Amino acid sequence: MPNHAHFLFRSGAVGISTLMRKLLTGYAVTFNKRHKRHGQLFQNRYKSIICQEDVYLTELVRYIHLNPVRGRIVSSLEELNTYPYCGHSAMMGKKRQPWQDTEYVLKYFGKTLREGRKWYFSYVEAGVDQGRRKDLVGGGLIRSYGGWAEVKKKRFGEGGRIKGDERVLGESDFVTEVLAKANENLDRRYELKSLGYDLERVAERVSEVYNLDVKYILSKGRQRNLVEARSLLCYWAVQELEMSLTELARTLQMTPSAISYAVGRGEKLAKDRKVHLIG
Repeated sequence: MPNHAHFLFRSGAVGISTLMRKLLTGYAVTFNKRHKRHGQLFQNRYKSIICQEDVYLTELVRYIHLNPVRGRIVSSLEELNTYPYCGHSAMMGKKRQPWQDTEYVLKYFGKTLREGRKWYFSYVEAGVDQGRRKDLVGGGLIRSYGGWAEVKKKRFGEGGRIKGDERVLGESDFVTEVLAKANENLDRRYELKSLGYDLERVAERVSEVYNLDVKYILSKGRQRNLVEARSLLCYWAVQELEMSLTELARTLQMTPSAISYAVGRGEKLAKDRKVHLIG
């Protein structure tokens, strides 16, 4: 799409926030280099919907792939079949996308790829007249405010209008499980806040792990122990304090892409050394 993109990811152990951080930072760095520009590329934080796979997977695939038709970027399904900037062309076997798992989706429609493509296309065709479905459009309110409890306090904007929302689509057990996990993460965040954890406090914990002075950890340099310590600092700051890459980059005088790489290294270091911010 001209000013945004839609992705359907199957969640794993890493989590969507880590994936999106690496994806968007990597894209921004590449785009800036290609076009010889600097600074922020994306206007807003990404928005997401959590959905139960068995119930909503095929509907979301269809809805996402029909966006170019609804946006009048292409004029017909026949043109969409070969449109290179949409996963539909890969589903129809017209374009190869190494990162797109077409076979997994097509197996929902048929036992063979040929049969799957036939019934997939019929399914997409049947959805052309559905229009914009509000139940399949999500927002970023919950992530922006830090959790479900905070949404209740800040749910309405000027004039009492709802600013946005984060949708969880699925059967009752699935939704309950997701909400319970969200509340668990929220409790953790407020636990750290109540204990006075900020970046400086996290740096003090890192200094205990590596037996290094806090000022040294916050300084510039390429020494191995410093790189490792700063990586662990970045990981805990982003993962536990939920600091943004931009905010952390500004504080540590690093680039957002360097912070992203540091977070990845820090996550591995924390697991290998079996260390935690607090018990």
